[in-house]
This record gives sequence, C-alpha cells and structure tokens, in this order.
Amino acid sequence: MFVSNNACLVPTSFWLTGIPGLESMYIWLSIPFSSMYLVAVVGNVIILAVVKVERSLHQPMYFFLCMLAVIDLVLSTSTMPKLLAIFWFGAHRIDLDACLAQMFFIHCFATVESGIFLAMAFDRYVAICDPLHHTLVLTHTVVSRLGLAALLRGVLYIGPLPLMIHLRLSLYRTQIIAHSYCEHMAVVTVACGDTTVNDFYGMGIGFLVLILDSLAITASYVMIFRAVMGLATPEAKLKTLGTCSSHICAILVFYIPIAVSSLTHRFGHHVPPHIHILLANFYLLIPPVLNPVVYAVRTRKIRERLLYILKAGAHPK
Repeated sequence: MFVSNNACLVPTSFWLTGIPGLESMYIWLSIPFSSMYLVAVVGNVIILAVVKVERSLHQPMYFFLCMLAVIDLVLSTSTMPKLLAIFWFGAHRIDLDACLAQMFFIHCFATVESGIFLAMAFDRYVAICDPLHHTLVLTHTVVSRLGLAALLRGVLYIGPLPLMIHLRLSLYRTQIIAHSYCEHMAVVTVACGDTTVNDFYGMGIGFLVLILDSLAITASYVMIFRAVMGLATPEAKLKTLGTCSSHICAILVFYIPIAVSSLTHRFGHHVPPHIHILLANFYLLIPPVLNPVVYAVRTRKIRERLLYILKAGAHPK
C-alpha cells in the first residue's frame, strides 16, 4: 500500500520482482534452488553436530568452522525462503520493516563471514609460523572474542545502512524492487531524494570489508608460505600446506562469487537483469552449500567422524 506525496510515494511494503524474464521457468528454477538450500541446511547442521559431539574437534579451527556454519545458515535462510515463496506462491510483496531486516541480516552476516575468514587466517598463521605457542595464543577465550569482534564489526558496519534508509529515504518513485531480495543498492536506486551518502557509505563498507580483509588474508598466507618453504622435506611441506587447504578453498568459494557478482553489477551494463540477480543469489547460496562439503572432504577428523556415524547408523546394535 502507498501513501502519495506528489510524484514520490511513501511505501508500507515493496514488491520484489524475483528473477524478471524467467517467470515461465520459476517451477523449474525452484528445484535446484530448493535442493541447494536443503543441502546447505543439512550440511551445516551436521558440521555443528559433529564438532559438538567429537571432543577431539574442540580446537580453534573447528570452533571457527562452527561460526561459519551458523553464519551460512543465517545467510541462506535470509534469502531462500522468500525466493522459493516467489517461485511457488507468487509471494512478491514484502513489508518495509521486513525488507530492512532482510537487508541488515544479508549484509551484516556476509561481513561477519569475511571477519571469520580473517580470524581463521590468523589461526593458521600462528599454527604454522609459531606452533609452540598456538594453544597459548588461540585459547577458547581468544577464539570467542575473535568471533564476537567479527559479529560486532558486522553490526557496526551494516547497522547504519537500513537506519539511513529509514531516516533519510522515506519517499520512493516506485514500490517495485528489481531484485529477489532487499539488496541495499536495489532499494536505494528506487528512492527519491539525494542518495549520495547511502551510495558512498555502501561503497566504503564494501572496500573496508572485501578489499582490506582479502589483503590481510593474503598477507598472512604469504608469511605462511614463506615458513612452509623453509621446511626440510617435501613431505613436511605438503603436510603443512594440507592443513590450510580447506581454509583456502572456503575463502575462494566466498570471495570469487562476490567479486564476480560485484564486477558484473558495476561494469556489466549490457548483462541481462536476470543474470545479475542469479549471480547475487548464487554468491549467498554457494558458500553455505560448499563449505560443509569442502571441510567434510578435506578435513580428516571430520571425515572420519562422519564415516563412523554413518557406519553406526547402518549397523545399529
């Protein structure tokens, strides 16, 4: 419903377009999206359960992995139920408050996830470059504080986004948002008035989170590789690098889809809108789907515990 104010309007709700141009394929699109969402939920819940049950996994690396699992559950659940509701029931409408809440959760927890990857890079750096002091530096208290710091950073960085929209941008040209979820720039684009502050704040946060975090992670791995190259035998080098492989894969799974989506959004002016929206959904869904798979396949302790549980279930007493 709209309240008119000359050429602009005061919305009480928005209309999410979904994926324009692919309306005839919504039922078919719902199959891979619902399947991936199910895999993401089940996979991350299994990771949480395995780490909780297996006391040998009560180590910093696996605590950070649990934080990632919770973040991935929040990210995927912030977008997929609404997208599936659009596919299945044509539920395009979203209340203004729900839209701002969705925006906050999506951008906040993407920021928190980047912070957790940074903390994990620090954990790997200490474990490889100063192994004798790893357990002294990365205590349970320190791990908890790093996780809390990542969460607080996400809240402090992203909290102003919906707040500025609520306080500064109350008038809109249309209630139609050309997206499947309430992405910040998609909402700001349809607003009346001066959006310069919102634009620059959004770009500044993107720079602080993606660029600076990725540079810090890269710097930590440069020091890790230098330490590894100083090891005596090729076997020792491979074994040490193997402890980082899961983390490196998870980082690539997280940052590459975001980079591709951002570059396409900024420079792909001739790319069809449905491609932009599909990429935006994939970058929120691919990490929650692949992170549990990567860690289950690449981490021996998790793999062994999963196999034990599966065997116990297959051969009950």
